[in-house]
Amino acid sequence: MAETRVYIVSDSLGETAERVAHGAAIQFDTDVRIERVPYVVNQEGIDRVLNRAVRGSSVIVYTMVRPELREYLAKAAEDRGIPHVDVMGPVMGALQQVLHTPPRLIPGLSHRLDQEYFARVEAVEFAVKYDDGKDPKGIREADVVLLGVSRTSKTPVSLYLANHRLKVANVPLVPEVPVPGEVFREGRLKAVGLMIEPELLMSIRRQRLKSLGLGSSAQYATMERIMVELDYAWDIFNRLKCPVVDVSNHAVEETATRVLALRNKEATGQ
Repeated sequence: MAETRVYIVSDSLGETAERVAHGAAIQFDTDVRIERVPYVVNQEGIDRVLNRAVRGSSVIVYTMVRPELREYLAKAAEDRGIPHVDVMGPVMGALQQVLHTPPRLIPGLSHRLDQEYFARVEAVEFAVKYDDGKDPKGIREADVVLLGVSRTSKTPVSLYLANHRLKVANVPLVPEVPVPGEVFREGRLKAVGLMIEPELLMSIRRQRLKSLGLGSSAQYATMERIMVELDYAWDIFNRLKCPVVDVSNHAVEETATRVLALRNKEATGQ
């Protein structure tokens, strides 16, 4: 008896159909060989697979988004007496009935979406790792370097941009702490400063101290200290000649969108 073989035919990678086939084959005590044939994008490719299939010992499992290829494969397999299973077509058909809109019919779209997902995860992990100047080495790999005094939304803006797959490092500006040299070397062209109105910053810092159970008279929240820090921040921004975004009374999403626009403008040279 010929070896039992399942051919996975796909116009993309075929990973989805392969997982389904493995899940089904494991329910049988008989050995089943699964062979994936990716990137089949025309009738000739389908014919090559069917010419290898053996009636009575082969099964075709396929995921193809183009309906004409699905129909061709189904008819050709039927004519040869080869069992065949369309993994994707019936689901897309059912969704089309409910959504009342045609599918995009783009092969490999789920794989591209997976890549985007993992890129977002990687960017979020990057933002956490290089948050608040923890490791200045991240400045070399960052797409954007955010600089600002404490409570200018550096961390939330970094995480928001990470969801746009941007790797963001942020650096706190404290007069008593020298700015890492990497900012002036590798980070100069990626730097964006965050600025805020002094009175608003004082209010935010006092609320922060209150939430920590500390008195609002601490130097951290005095106007004198705030002005020293903001003057220092402006000095750094001027040395870097970097764009500055005012975060005063703006939601994180608004600030991040403005940073994103600046980054895109820099990337396109406009």
